[in-house]
Amino acid sequence: MTVRVLIADDQELVRAGLRVLLDTQPDIEVIAEAADGAEAIALARRLRPDVCLLDIRMPGTDGLEATRAIAGPDVAEPIPVVVITTFDLDEYVYAALRAGARGFLLKDAGPAMLAEAVHAAARGDALIAPNVTVRLLEAFAEANPVDTRDDAHGAPLLEPLTAREREVLAAVARGLGNTEIAGELHISLSTVKTHIASLMTKLGARNRVELAIWALGEGRGRRD
Repeated sequence: MTVRVLIADDQELVRAGLRVLLDTQPDIEVIAEAADGAEAIALARRLRPDVCLLDIRMPGTDGLEATRAIAGPDVAEPIPVVVITTFDLDEYVYAALRAGARGFLLKDAGPAMLAEAVHAAARGDALIAPNVTVRLLEAFAEANPVDTRDDAHGAPLLEPLTAREREVLAAVARGLGNTEIAGELHISLSTVKTHIASLMTKLGARNRVELAIWALGEGRGRRD
């Protein structure tokens, strides 16, 4: 199945470069380009692409605002969004995921990572740039005891996370799928699904993206 992609970036050369990289993939098709967030929103609502690839800093309506309009929690029929930027800032990662993005990449990620992020978003998973993920996991590993943590929507956790649940959560935040998590942690696929269901219950998360958001916010000592 071909993944249909909308690209939004205010620089024409960047859009052209992204199109070339994506069009070389046999199962990805770029169906439209936008020069700003407002145009991206209009095209996304009209064309209903499978994934939107949005720059953060654009004139007028920026990528974060466009993400909220296309994929935010209040959108009835959200479209998966991958945010791509030159700015390696944790604040942007958190803001993008909170806005509804299913991925966060830097523009030097390369064609393989770009294609992987598009496919991850299309299947409902989250992928964060590896260098950003390293900082996320380091912060997560050094986090305070569980009694100081909040769930994905700001309420106190009723049950602490087990050591295995922490490992699964870290893997989800890295954008790994269930099969990949099972292989990495040497557990069965059904066990992975059980842990993810438990994490969603304990953290009040509705999907894998919110699990990644919680991991990032918890790691930064932030409670939104």
